[in-house]
Amino acid sequence: MRVIAGEHRGRKLAAVPGSGTRPTTDKVKESIFNMIGPYFDGGWALDLYAGTGSLGIEALSRGADKAVFVERDAKAFAVVKQNVSACRLDEYAELYRMDAERAIRQLAKRAQPFALVFLDPPYAKQRIVEEIEQLQALGLLADGAWIVAEHDSKLSFPDAIQNCVKDREATYGDTAVTLYYYDPQQEA
Repeated sequence: MRVIAGEHRGRKLAAVPGSGTRPTTDKVKESIFNMIGPYFDGGWALDLYAGTGSLGIEALSRGADKAVFVERDAKAFAVVKQNVSACRLDEYAELYRMDAERAIRQLAKRAQPFALVFLDPPYAKQRIVEEIEQLQALGLLADGAWIVAEHDSKLSFPDAIQNCVKDREATYGDTAVTLYYYDPQQEA
């Protein structure tokens, strides 16, 4: 696993030991960034189920201003911390060791909207629709934000979740990626 493009291109990233975490493959990660735009002109990213931190680190490498990494599992959290430090991104990263629901509530208190949100929960514990609704309700999405949901390919999601409109879907074996675009002018 490595950083695909940008300032930290080619940097190797550590994996979480064991089989409890399913990292996003480099192929899927590259496809995600090809779909949402290869580089960013600032904005904050939220990696809500960080795992190794690969997606948030990739966003930082490609021009995001800051990234917030949320990971509940102690081993995975340690790997995120290690990978962020190895890429010398500590000053651009905030790490939270807690579950996604609690993190969303805490982040709402800061009123910092995100331009890019990665939702890659464990397949057995997916609440993607509810989390997208909650992100909107708490004002955590910047106008024009992208939400990248990585999920089991057997699942399908609605064309719109309130003001988030499905932009596209792609399937890679057992993994699927659904992209939503946040348009606050869209009728919910």
